[in-house]
Amino acid sequence: MKKLLFFITVLILFFSSLPASAAGIEERTWQDETIYYLMVDRFNNNDVNNDYTVDILDPDRYHGGDFQGIIDQLDYLKDMGFTAIALNPIFDNEDNGYHGYWIKDFYEIEEHYGTIDTFKALISEAHERDMKVMVDFVVHTVGPNHPWAADPEKDDWLADSVNEDDTLTLNLQNNEVKDYIIEAAKWWIEETNLDGYRLKAVDEAPADFWTSFAAEVKKVKENFYLLGDLTSDDPQMVEKYKGTGIDGFYDYELNKHARSVFATADQALEPLFKSWEQRQAAFENPYLAGTFMDNHNMTRFTRESITKNEHPGPRWKLALTYLYTVPGIPIVYYGSEIALDGGGGTDNFGQMDFRTDKELIDHITSIGELRNSHPALTRGTFELLHEDQGMAVYKREFEDETVVVALNNSTFSQSVTITSELEDNMELRGLLNGDLVRSAEGQYQIILDRDEAEIYLLAEKTGVNIPLIAATSSVAVGFVIFLILLKIRSRRTAP
Repeated sequence: MKKLLFFITVLILFFSSLPASAAGIEERTWQDETIYYLMVDRFNNNDVNNDYTVDILDPDRYHGGDFQGIIDQLDYLKDMGFTAIALNPIFDNEDNGYHGYWIKDFYEIEEHYGTIDTFKALISEAHERDMKVMVDFVVHTVGPNHPWAADPEKDDWLADSVNEDDTLTLNLQNNEVKDYIIEAAKWWIEETNLDGYRLKAVDEAPADFWTSFAAEVKKVKENFYLLGDLTSDDPQMVEKYKGTGIDGFYDYELNKHARSVFATADQALEPLFKSWEQRQAAFENPYLAGTFMDNHNMTRFTRESITKNEHPGPRWKLALTYLYTVPGIPIVYYGSEIALDGGGGTDNFGQMDFRTDKELIDHITSIGELRNSHPALTRGTFELLHEDQGMAVYKREFEDETVVVALNNSTFSQSVTITSELEDNMELRGLLNGDLVRSAEGQYQIILDRDEAEIYLLAEKTGVNIPLIAATSSVAVGFVIFLILLKIRSRRTAP
């Protein structure tokens, strides 16, 4: 009996010290997602039956990645906290179009990736895991040797210009071309139940085309997400496409500052927060903007840190913690979780490796779990509380939940005191590293080691939880009474 009572007491004390539960989300929307962008051919090879003309030693040839390989790794992505995956174009390509951008047929699947049935299975398997699937949809170019170029009846389907990558430019002023592209986009949604499109080089197509495109595809599926990618990092360029129905755009302004700030230590974080005001003005809904550290069009962030003699692991941890805790939808390029290196061009399309150190993966898993369980990180207001000497503290609030994020991008430990911006007589409970900061005379003193980050939940000070003790005690008392009655009964029935 003494052991039983001791066990119950331990349970009471344990549960009374747990953090307050996160605010709930009735229905997840796109601003709550975290996207993993991958190149099918370079991610994971499972089905050798579609390994046509594969040469893993040649960066300009197919390496064998396929849809089945992605299916096999969905749990790997889900476990890291990703709620959506985005793929490069999956349509039939010309020879050596491993990247998907030399489109030959908008209505056929690329045979190196698998069959349309396997692609449907990928979407179905993702949906079973409550994950969404997007693909790149290219509207303004086709492969350099597309049959339309040799078809007299399609003479006015192509523009006179040829792009730098030798792809042929479509004439989107031609209504037949416009209708063809839009119908193809609708067909893939109807046929496979896709959830969104990433739109390459939005500024290379007229704004009125996108208005028609967005209106038509959204008739097919409710809450279908359109993410626009621009060829320019000029925030004013987004203004041109406001109101077209494109939900969000890649945030190149934030990317430019984040790559510069986090590539090396002892950089001021001020540019990151100045850009927030610009983003609010530039984007129709900044919470639907795509935030990212790198993508397939630029040198990998790992290379940026290596060239500055920095270890990429700590750099990635700080950068991703920032990305996951500010307004916007984080888009993580495949291989970032293993700090995959890569320069420009084909050097950016390295082969994924699943047999690597898990330290960075564990960090992404932790911040992914926090982002998915605390709506203040996806829907909350944003307020900068402190920024100086590479140290920043900011606050996110949603309904009755307050989350505070602290980043130390310096080579020395720092201490910051936060006063009137937070409710008094509370405590900040560290959700990443277990730090605990209690208010003292209306002040919260946050101390972080070099290259460290912490995500805090503002909660009532830890103490004895009277309602919980009462409820648990009632259960304990009832159980003791039950044991006593059982013992009395056993005595009465004993011979």
